[in-house]
Amino acid sequence: MRERLPLWLQTRCGVEPRTVAAVSVVLVVAVGFAAQQYRAARPRPVTAPAVVAPAADAQPAPTAARAGPGAGPILVDVSGKVRDPGVRKLPPGSRVDDALAAAGGVRPGTDTTGLNRARVLMDGEQVLVGAPAPPPPTGRGGAASGPLSLGTATAEQLDGLPGVGPVLAQHIVDFRTVRGGFRSVEELRQVNGIGERRFADLRELVRP
Repeated sequence: MRERLPLWLQTRCGVEPRTVAAVSVVLVVAVGFAAQQYRAARPRPVTAPAVVAPAADAQPAPTAARAGPGAGPILVDVSGKVRDPGVRKLPPGSRVDDALAAAGGVRPGTDTTGLNRARVLMDGEQVLVGAPAPPPPTGRGGAASGPLSLGTATAEQLDGLPGVGPVLAQHIVDFRTVRGGFRSVEELRQVNGIGERRFADLRELVRP
């Protein structure tokens, strides 16, 4: 390195080999540091964060079936062996058990074996607790003692109607349980096993 310097500079500065080596090291370090700073100062491409799609809205929980047009509170006459008999206003869809609770409950010792507490109530009906069931018609084709209630009659009572046997009587009870009762005598047409002719024989002998 010293031999490459001009002679006048060697003579003037009195450059020694160790001095030249030290200067060379300093220059190399300075150049390296400058190159590192230059690379650090260069703009780098910035990767945008991935866009996370918003989670799909959860499906709404199934809601209770809406009441039909004009639906409102129903009035039920709860009578018989209850603590506080009378007419009770209940929300639509109420069951016999709700009517009994609204009337203060059944009196102790009352036999409720034939009372379907899970049956859905209809507006204007009567829930009779502890009273004897209405008698069935007097034999097939005989004179009836009065229209039989499709909403409260037992399978045995229905079996006494003209043209109704044990199987068809059970169909009527099953239909009543699924539908929550009979709203009209015409619904009897929808029971499996009841045709137009049989319905004509029964329509005057029953009530909802």
